[in-house]
Amino acid sequence: MGDTPFSHVYGAEALIPVKIGEPSTRYTQATEESNEEEMRVNLDLLEERRETALIRMAAQKQVIEWYYNRIARLKYFKIGDYVLKKFFQSTRVANTGKLSPNWEGPYKIHGIIGKGAYELETLDGKILPSNWNVVHLKKYYF
Repeated sequence: MGDTPFSHVYGAEALIPVKIGEPSTRYTQATEESNEEEMRVNLDLLEERRETALIRMAAQKQVIEWYYNRIARLKYFKIGDYVLKKFFQSTRVANTGKLSPNWEGPYKIHGIIGKGAYELETLDGKILPSNWNVVHLKKYYF
């Protein structure tokens, strides 16, 4: 973002003396009046620096989103579509090897929770306890 996180939080750059007992030149030339004036100026500019950092972050997020949307080919399902869901290592039965199936199902789309998130139900009508992202689903053809 161009600035250190310390300067965004406290409004000034962090100073680390070279040796513990030796004061820096900035410290020796500072007076109380000049220090208070400098702190007021820094506080006035702090909001402006934070706003410019937010603008830069928003622009960076837009660029990242553009790159992701350019490459990602997201699928969208309708309620009632049949899908397979991906097996994960944590949900696999112990001692199943690399030749075990990667997909399980079929499941039916019960509801659309949000952008790319779906609620699934089994063919018996039981709703699965967690929601599933479209990345972990693929269409099932009878």
